[in-house]
Amino acid sequence: MKYVLVLGDGMADEPIESLGGKTPLEYAETPVMDEMASAGEIGLLHTIPQGMKPGSDTANLSVMGYDPAVYYSGRSPLEALSIGVPMKDTDVSYRVNIVTLDDAEVFEEKVILDHSSDEISTEESTELLHAVTAELKDPRFAFYGGTSYRHCMIWDRGEAVDLSQPHDHLGQVIGPYLPPEPFLSMMKKSYEILKNHPINQKRREKGLNPAVCFWFWGAGRKPQLMDFKEKFGKSAVMISAVDLLKGLGVGTGMKVINVPGATGGLETNYEGKAQAAVKAVLSDGFDFAYVHVEAPDEMGHQGSVEKKIRAIENLDSRVIRLVKESLDASGEEYRILVLPDHPTPIRCRTHTADPVPYLLYDSRSSARHTWKYNEKEARLSGNDLGAGPNIMKHLFDA
Repeated sequence: MKYVLVLGDGMADEPIESLGGKTPLEYAETPVMDEMASAGEIGLLHTIPQGMKPGSDTANLSVMGYDPAVYYSGRSPLEALSIGVPMKDTDVSYRVNIVTLDDAEVFEEKVILDHSSDEISTEESTELLHAVTAELKDPRFAFYGGTSYRHCMIWDRGEAVDLSQPHDHLGQVIGPYLPPEPFLSMMKKSYEILKNHPINQKRREKGLNPAVCFWFWGAGRKPQLMDFKEKFGKSAVMISAVDLLKGLGVGTGMKVINVPGATGGLETNYEGKAQAAVKAVLSDGFDFAYVHVEAPDEMGHQGSVEKKIRAIENLDSRVIRLVKESLDASGEEYRILVLPDHPTPIRCRTHTADPVPYLLYDSRSSARHTWKYNEKEARLSGNDLGAGPNIMKHLFDA
């Protein structure tokens, strides 16, 4: 038996008036997922433990079968694992976004416009990171480049301070959400260095959001995660464009597969991810592939209904279809699990802790239903698996 999980990050949503009261998942053309739902199982899963923030870190830990209340030690340390940062037990890691702020004269009165600076390229973003860190001479802090707008800072013998997530405050004045020292001084310094940087001048000329300011968040210490194969008895690969998921793969002993052209944005290499998953389970002998697609979440943060629908349709036609067709042709028995980690509603442009719809398809099933895969029908199915970590055992109970 082979197993593939396809996770559409932030894919779940709420009914939208302009879509006739449908969610983007309900409105999108998803013939492959709907076909699988008609022969499979749909239902609800609660990925965020009560009292915890609905982040992709806690949610994906949950989906992977690890109770965040037990295993979660902060988001940035997981990303640090992916980047290869050598963390000591006394280190504290922070995520460093490079964000877009407006031109208000007083720093505290600026509005955060974009947490991703129009999904800035890794090359541009890393050059901007180096431009700032060359001027920050404090030996307590070390900076490491990540993917796109996502970077990492290690504070030697530091404190884990709970700081605001930038994507929670899009379109808002930043004053109430600014951090204490020493972070605030570094933010202001980064703005002075980056606001007129040549890269940002060129981005403005192209109509792109400039990446003008550091934003620190996601603090945590070195994680201690149980090996996935020891926990579930399945050899596994992780396929993702973002450092968080790669870090989860590294931390749990999965093989991390880097797909060329996988960006974490709307125009990512969907087919490359599908092909990597198929090769892993059919040719390379792995039991399980975890395929993470960031695009629906990013489009939710952008507040674009049209682009979120397109991301979901790409997931269906350019990832799930290729995986299913290849597994069908192989003659192997298999199970495919499809779900989001959390909702990222267009209404609020950030994550919520609502339960998510899951779809489980078994190639041996002869069942036939009338339901399709979306939030509404998942609720109507009457299936509720409860806490997120239950889903992995449910997938492997074959």
